[in-house]
Amino acid sequence: MSTPEGTSSKASGPQPSLGLKDAVGMIVGIVVGAGIFRTPSLVATNAGNEFAFLSLWLVGGLVSLIGALCYAELTSTYPNTGGDYHYLGRAYGRPLSFLFVWSRITVIQTGSVALLAFVFGDYASQLVSLGEFSPSIYAALAVVGLTGLNILGVHQGTLTQNVLTTAGVLSVLLLIGAGLLLVNPASATVSSHPSGSSALQTISLAMVFVLLTYGGWNEAAYISAEMKGRREVARALLLSIGIVTALYLLVNWAYVRGLGLDGVAGSGVVAADLMERAAGLPGAKFVSLVVSLSALSSANATVFTGARTNYALGRDFRLFKFLGQWAREGNTPTNALLVQGAISLSLILIGTLTRKGFETMVEYTAPVFWFFFLMVGASVIVLRIREPSVSRPFRTPLYPLTPLVFCATCIFMLQASIVYTGIGALIGVAVLLAGLPVLWFAYTSNRASS
Repeated sequence: MSTPEGTSSKASGPQPSLGLKDAVGMIVGIVVGAGIFRTPSLVATNAGNEFAFLSLWLVGGLVSLIGALCYAELTSTYPNTGGDYHYLGRAYGRPLSFLFVWSRITVIQTGSVALLAFVFGDYASQLVSLGEFSPSIYAALAVVGLTGLNILGVHQGTLTQNVLTTAGVLSVLLLIGAGLLLVNPASATVSSHPSGSSALQTISLAMVFVLLTYGGWNEAAYISAEMKGRREVARALLLSIGIVTALYLLVNWAYVRGLGLDGVAGSGVVAADLMERAAGLPGAKFVSLVVSLSALSSANATVFTGARTNYALGRDFRLFKFLGQWAREGNTPTNALLVQGAISLSLILIGTLTRKGFETMVEYTAPVFWFFFLMVGASVIVLRIREPSVSRPFRTPLYPLTPLVFCATCIFMLQASIVYTGIGALIGVAVLLAGLPVLWFAYTSNRASS
């Protein structure tokens, strides 16, 4: 059996070439993607007033900062291209790291592809509607098209990806200017939510969407081996979280100022609605186009990286050998891309049947995501105990309080994403649990072949 990606001890591999600016640009580009143009309406639906709405986004930034402090220790101590896969394997052993890869293939990565495809579909439908199921049709076409392009080896280059990422950030700045400077303030809205458990439910559900929008900063773990200094990734994480939090607070302030809380809550394309109020239909069309391209760009990057995870699994486990085949023509993992595309299309079908495409994909991915986030957070403590003599260029402040607070937050979000969401969450958990017998078969197959 070959050594799993991210656990090799060989010296060869990625060379340090990324500086602080490179890492900050990459992290901010990953985080400030399509989510901020879709989730604010879902958060506003569960917020009682504008102050609560903005407070939830501030809390999201603080939670992300606490998590980043934990990741900063892991990335600086164990720089590795395997990222979370490497930390989980090092702290708990290969069975859990296998389940993590299984979840990326079947839930996290494919769910993210479908989620981004639905955002593309929502905004593309503002440009040209294809009928009742227009968002789903666009989403399916995006998955098929991007999968096909990657199979052919015709994927967006770095320059194109950077241009589209820049366009996404500039769109956020444009929305901030439009909402704060070009439109008259909408009337403030105060809604009364039930007290007690019902109030906790609405807040918990809102935080699921808030933290989804902040998601992606942990991808810094996968570039830690390519940073020029072992402490630089820690600095990049903290600086990036600060930038993203400021952008999110400002753009959501612009949303509620320009549309009011009810207007935000009632909009499936909040960015387009705000720009329509500020600059008329041409402004709405322009923003819809830019958001569509941004979502498509993010989906393409997710398709590209997700297929590589599938390929690594195929190289490590005989049971998935068919995924570990690399096509010379096009220089791509064709089978891995086809399987990923098929799973993503099935998820789009589920989202269509529930008639809540984007929301269903959030529900589908959230419990599994928060479970593994919890385990990575706990690995800070586990590895401190198991490997006390390892040099740690960056140590999580206020240890063990900081990782314990992060783990407690993950437990709360895990519970919220299961209890307070819909059928999508149950399907996601079921798919993760289905990985247990697959794990047994995979190890049995490897032992039989050795």
